[in-house]
Amino acid sequence: MRIARPVVTILLVASFAALTGCAASQPVIAPVTRDVGDLQGETVELEVGQVLNIDTGDLAVDSYSGEVADPSVAKFTAGREEGGATYNPGVEGLAAGKTQVVLSNEDGGIQDVTFTVEVSG
Repeated sequence: MRIARPVVTILLVASFAALTGCAASQPVIAPVTRDVGDLQGETVELEVGQVLNIDTGDLAVDSYSGEVADPSVAKFTAGREEGGATYNPGVEGLAAGKTQVVLSNEDGGIQDVTFTVEVSG
C-alpha cells in the first residue's frame, strides 16, 4: 500500500507538533557559578528559578551549611557526593526580593561567608 505524499507530510507535521507540545514551556535558566572565596560581602543577582552554584575549591562540598534570612526569597541546598557525582552547594531564587545568606564551614578556623542574594521575578 502506498501513502500519498501530502498524507505523509501531514503526519510528520502532526507528530512534530505533538512532540513540541511536550517540551517545557519555560526556558531553562543557566546557573550562576561563583567561588566561595569571592562571595564575602557581595550581592548575587538571580532570577526566580535560577541557582547560584557555589564552587568550594579544595574544601569538601558537604562541609558548608547555609542559612537564608528570608526563606521565602531563596533557599540553600547543601553540597553532596552521590552515585559518583559531586554536587556543589547552592542557593536557589524562589521569589522576587532580597535576602542575606550566611555560609558556615564545619572545618574549624574558617570564617563565615556572608552575602546578599537579590532575586528578580
